[in-house]
Parts: sequence; C-alpha cells; structure tokens
Amino acid sequence: MDLGQHVFLYCERGTSTALLAEPFNAASNAAFLIAALAALWLLLRRPKVDRSADHFLFIGLVILIGFGSLAFHVFATTATELADVIPIDIFMLVYLGFALNRFLGVPPGWTVLTLIGFTAAVALTMQLKCWGGGIGFPDASVTGATQCMNGSLVYLPALAAMAIVGGLAWERRQRAGPYILWAALVFAISVVFRSLDMALCDTYAIEDHKVGTHFLWHVLNGVALFLLLRASLEVDPVRGLRVERPLRIDEILPPPRES
Repeated sequence: MDLGQHVFLYCERGTSTALLAEPFNAASNAAFLIAALAALWLLLRRPKVDRSADHFLFIGLVILIGFGSLAFHVFATTATELADVIPIDIFMLVYLGFALNRFLGVPPGWTVLTLIGFTAAVALTMQLKCWGGGIGFPDASVTGATQCMNGSLVYLPALAAMAIVGGLAWERRQRAGPYILWAALVFAISVVFRSLDMALCDTYAIEDHKVGTHFLWHVLNGVALFLLLRASLEVDPVRGLRVERPLRIDEILPPPRES
C-alpha cells in the first residue's frame, strides 16, 4: 500500500492534488469540533459524580474524527484516508457497545457477539459493488463495478443500529431514546447527501468551482454526533439509566432488612 498515493473520491476535489482543492469539505469539519466542544461544555457543567471515562472518550473520538477528516480533505492521500475512517470505525464500535450495555442492558457477552456481527455487516457492505443495474460481489468477468451509493452503503449498518437502539430506548421511556432517534434521522439525511455528491457534481458551482454535497455530510454528521454525545449523558454512572417517569419510593430507598 502506497500511503502517499493521492485519492480522488469527491466532487469538490476532482482530480486536483492541491492542498486547498476542497475548501468547503475541509472547512465543514468544524462541525465535528463544535459538536465535541458543545458536549464537553455540557459535561463539565454536571457534577463530577455524573461524569465518566466513557463521556470523555466519546468526545475525544469526535475530535479525532474532525481532525482526521480535515487531514484527508486537505492532503487526500491513502494515509490521511486511514486517519479519516479509523476514528469513525472506532467510534461506531465503542458507542454501539456502550449503547447496548448501558441503554439496553445487554450482558457483556451478548454485547461482544453483537459487535462482531455488526463488524461483519460493515465488512460485507464494503465488498458489495454496483454495476449496470446489478448489485453483488462481482467476479473477474464483471466490468465497471463501483462502490454502491458513492461508497455510502457501508454506513447503513450504523444507521440501522441507531434506529433500533433509539427505538428500543424510546419504547422503554429512557430519556436517551429521543436523542438517538433524532440522530438517526439526521444521519439518514446526511447519508443521502454523501451519496449524491458525485451525481450532483455539475449542478452546484461557485465561480466555476464545483462544490458537490459532501460538505453537508460533515455538517449533518456533526449534529448527529452531538445528539449521540447528548444521549450518553443520560446514563448516570451511579444510579444507572434515566427514564421519563419519576422513581418510586421503593426504587430510591434500600430494601428493608430481614428481622
């Protein structure tokens, strides 16, 4: 693998190797940093007992996502592409494990098995290709096969996981549920914009500079990630999940001692 090889994936860059070939795609990564700083501000306003290492880990990963994506849209090399996707993959796995265990109460063993299945689903979508009206795993005889949905198909397992976890959390009246469901909706819209980037490449231009729609993927993902970070704050490190209904007295007081 040539880590210095240039990668041309998005409309705004085209085939240019210039550092500033993607000003909109690069600048829009500020959305990730804003999301992380906003979540950090909310976290630091809470008592220390309500903070956990998980919260700081998620915020740190979102910051890494922002800087990794910025590096890729500036340098556009194989190495910076890895810096872009690796923090995203780690965030997806860590947050899903957190959500399964802390929001849904899934035991650790089943959480690990679910994460393995999720990883397999992501790997499977990475291998799927589209060509001439077909979709599947092409052999050597197939020509013109490309990434489906402009490479966005790989994010559909994450979207499905967000919808399922958010729906179950909402059904259980957990206060995190609506945040996750809103994040899933925003993420679904962002996937659409990412998928249409090349298809609409000739539609939008500013002074002959093609813009595309990939920058909207960044902006909306910043919103979605903030909502997920906000949802994580609804897990109390001491008392567990927060729910909509008030706690009953028998849930607050310790059980009576045996006489």
